[in-house]
Amino acid sequence: MAEPQNFANHAKRPPLLFLAACLLSMAAALGVGYRVVVDYSAETLALFVVAACTAIGLPLARSFSTGVQDRVIRLEERLRLERTLPHELKGEIGQLTTDQLIALRFASDAELPGLVRRVLAGKLTSRKAIKQAVKDWRADHQRV
Repeated sequence: MAEPQNFANHAKRPPLLFLAACLLSMAAALGVGYRVVVDYSAETLALFVVAACTAIGLPLARSFSTGVQDRVIRLEERLRLERTLPHELKGEIGQLTTDQLIALRFASDAELPGLVRRVLAGKLTSRKAIKQAVKDWRADHQRV
C-alpha cells in the first residue's frame, strides 16, 4: 500500500511517455525544419507542419485537460465550502480564487473554516502556502 499523501509527496508529474513524446516531436520538428531550409520540397514542408503541430499540440492537450480539471475542482470546493463553512463565511466564498480553492481541497472539513479565514485575511496567499498550512491532509488521488 502506498504511503499517505501529504504536501511532500502530493504533486503529480506527467508520465514519462508523455515527456518523451514531447521531446521527440520537438526534435522531429527541428530536424525537419532544418531540412526545409536546406533542401526545400513540398513533402518536407508538409512533414514539418505535421511535426510542428504535434510538438505544439501535445503540451496544449495537457494544459487543456488540467484547465478543465481545475474548473471541476473549483466547483467541487465551492459546493464543499457551502456545506461545511459556518454561516458568516458562506458569503465570502466568491472571493476565493481558483488557485486558493485548488489548494484548500487538501484540507479536512474540520480545519477548513480556519484556513479560509486565514486566506481571506491575506495571511495565506499562494497555493504552496495554503497547502503547507494544512495539518490534516485530505488526499486527492484523482489529479491528472
